[in-house]
Amino acid sequence: MPYTPASRLAKGKRDPGFGTKPQLAAALVAAARKAGIPFRAVVADCLDGDHPGFVEALGAAKVAFVLALKPRKGTWAPADQAHTPVEAARELDWGGPGRPGQWRRVTRRFRDGHTQTWWAADARLGGWGPEGPHRLVVATTDPARLPKLSTWYLLCNLHRPGGRRTQQAQLAEIVGAYGLRNWVEQGYKQVKDELGWADFQVRGDRAIRRHWTLVCCAFSFCWHAGQAQAASAAGPAPPAATAAVPSSPAAGPAAARGAQQRLDPDRLPSGSGRDGVVAAGAASGTRLAGPVGVAWALLARMVGQPAAPAVTAGA
Repeated sequence: MPYTPASRLAKGKRDPGFGTKPQLAAALVAAARKAGIPFRAVVADCLDGDHPGFVEALGAAKVAFVLALKPRKGTWAPADQAHTPVEAARELDWGGPGRPGQWRRVTRRFRDGHTQTWWAADARLGGWGPEGPHRLVVATTDPARLPKLSTWYLLCNLHRPGGRRTQQAQLAEIVGAYGLRNWVEQGYKQVKDELGWADFQVRGDRAIRRHWTLVCCAFSFCWHAGQAQAASAAGPAPPAATAAVPSSPAAGPAAARGAQQRLDPDRLPSGSGRDGVVAAGAASGTRLAGPVGVAWALLARMVGQPAAPAVTAGA
């Protein structure tokens, strides 16, 4: 679901095809729930956390979230109270590790095995507080200085438990959840670099989308070739099922196995009339058993869908 700037659409921001990045993110969350993908909470940076529409959409969908806020994003509050997340954090008591006050010790564990001590606490800002539906959780390596690069201001809607130890455990969970966001973002960057999505020079929306499509097709073709080479090195594949796949739900695991054999081109027997064909058809369902159907579907989409109305240039 790529973002399309309003300048590339015929009616700009009023175009039915336009959506802001937070709106696209909310649509992806809805699609994940519809697909039955389990998740503990939605985690996002301050681009989405500072967007009221995105927060309201998650709340209406009853989805748990942990969203970052800008340290100095202002909000309405009485004159004698904090007006920004950083001001709310400075109102929390801190007397050092021996007298942490409202802060709770959190241990972050990293993939290379090392650990790091952080501190987390519930703060109050406007209508956000420990007892409300929305909480402001501050996490930092140093509650006294609140260093910019190692302090997070997090908006979440997880209910705060009653006990001191359970509160500390939940704060650790919140910090750990947001810590995963950096790895997800890094993972996306590596995947995009691996696919070559950053290596293009194009001028129009149609050209960009064609480039993405061709890169995905090339990746699918390489994937298919790699699977075929691995299968050849491993020896002959087991024969495919010859019986028809039952359509009844009562067919059970046998139907699932038959469907997988029917959709996976690498398991078709020799002489089936499809030898050497890479993109011979798309899978019949939304979940694909092999990459060949992906390539065909991507090509069909590129050919069958028109570009945005306002775009005339192409590659």
